[in-house]
Amino acid sequence: MAEEKLLLLKNIRKSGYKGTLADYRKTGGFTALDKALKQMKPEAVQAVVKDSGLRGRGGAGFPTGVKWGFMPKDTGKPSYLVCNADEAEPGTFKDHLLINEDVHMFLEGMIVSCYAVDCHHGYIYIRGESMKSAKHLQQAIDELYKEGLLGKNILGTGYDLDMTVHRGAGAYICGEETALLESLEGKRGQPRVKPPFPAVAGYNGCPTSVNNVETLATVPWIVNEGAEAYKALGTPNNAGTHLVSISGHVKQPGVYEVELGVSLRSLIYDYAGGIRGDKQLKAVVPGGASSPVLTADEIDVPYDFDSLVKAGTMMGSAAPMVYDEDTDIVELAYRTTRFFNHESCGQCTPCREGNFWLKNLIRDFLDDAGDESKMSRVKRVAGGMIGTTLCPFGDAAGMPTVAFVQKFPEEFRKHFP
Repeated sequence: MAEEKLLLLKNIRKSGYKGTLADYRKTGGFTALDKALKQMKPEAVQAVVKDSGLRGRGGAGFPTGVKWGFMPKDTGKPSYLVCNADEAEPGTFKDHLLINEDVHMFLEGMIVSCYAVDCHHGYIYIRGESMKSAKHLQQAIDELYKEGLLGKNILGTGYDLDMTVHRGAGAYICGEETALLESLEGKRGQPRVKPPFPAVAGYNGCPTSVNNVETLATVPWIVNEGAEAYKALGTPNNAGTHLVSISGHVKQPGVYEVELGVSLRSLIYDYAGGIRGDKQLKAVVPGGASSPVLTADEIDVPYDFDSLVKAGTMMGSAAPMVYDEDTDIVELAYRTTRFFNHESCGQCTPCREGNFWLKNLIRDFLDDAGDESKMSRVKRVAGGMIGTTLCPFGDAAGMPTVAFVQKFPEEFRKHFP
C-alpha cells in the first residue's frame, strides 16, 4: 500500500491510541487552543486559516477563511458556528471516523474556529441515525466542560463557549447548509432562497458559518504549524491533505489520508489495492453518488478540486466508489436515481418531478423496455434539473444521470427489447 500523508489520521493510525482526552493530550492535543486563546486575536486565527488555503471538505470546496470573513461584525446579534456532521452522501464515511476515533481533535478545531468567528454557542448537527457517534460526541463534550475546556472562562482567558449536539431526522437534503439551518431551528428541512447567505442571516437570522467536520479538525494543525506548512502540501489552490473514503469493488476499502493532487488511479491501485478479484475496472464515481461517473480510461486525473472539475466531474465529499467489469451500469443508475427521488425535499418542481420521472424511465430499461427515445428523454429530463433549483440538489441528481447515459450508452442499449 502507498504511504499516507498523516495530519488528521496520525493518532488513529497509532497502535494503542484509544481517542480519550488523556490520549489526545499526550499527542500535543489542545496546544492549538491554548495558543489561539492566549497568543492570537480572533482575526489572526481567521487570517492564518485564510492564508493556508484550506478549502471546505464537505463538498463545495469553498475557502474556509474567506467564508469566515463574510460574517459581518458589530451587528448587535450573536454569531454562530454550526458544524455539518450530517455526512449523508452515499459512500462517505470519513467524518464519523474522526468523531468516533479521535473526537477531541475535531472538538479542539471546533472550539478554535468558534473563537475565530466570535461565536459563543456552537452547534454540531449530526444525523439522527448516528446514535453511537452522537452519544460519543456528547460524552466528550461533557468531559471538556468538566476540564474547563468548554463553558465559562476557557483556560482562564475570559472566552466563553457552549456547545450543543443536535440530532437531525435523517434527511439527505439537510446536508445542504440552509436546509440544515432550517432543521436546526425546528422547521422542515428545506433549502432557503439565497441571498441572504448564512454568513449574513443564518441561524435565527444571525451571522453564521456552516463548516464540515474534517474542515474544522484541520484547524488545530494549521494554527500549530502555520499557513506556509499547510500550503506546502497538495497542489496550487488545492492545499493540504484530504480524507478519502474508497468503497466498492476494491481489495482494501477504507479511509485514506492523501495529499491533494495524487492521481485517482493511484488511489484505486496503490492505496486501495486494485480491483477485487483482479477484474477489470469499468467505472468510478469519484466523489460520492452526486458526482458524474468516470470511465476506466479517465482515471489518470489528479484528485483535487480543480482537476476533477476540468475532467467533467467533482470531488464532492471525496468518496470514490469503484465498479468492476461485472457491474450493470443501468442498475447503478437506477439505484442512484431512486435514492435521489426519495431524498428530494419536493420544494422545487424540476427536482421533485424530474427525479420521479428519471427513476421510472430508468426502471423501464431494467424491465427491458428501453429504446433510443427514452435514452434521449433521460438526458433531457436530467438536463432540465441542472441549474434550475434553489440548492445544488437538482445538479447532484441530474449530472450523474446524464453522465451514465452519455458514457455508457451501450449498457442502456443492452436493455432494449
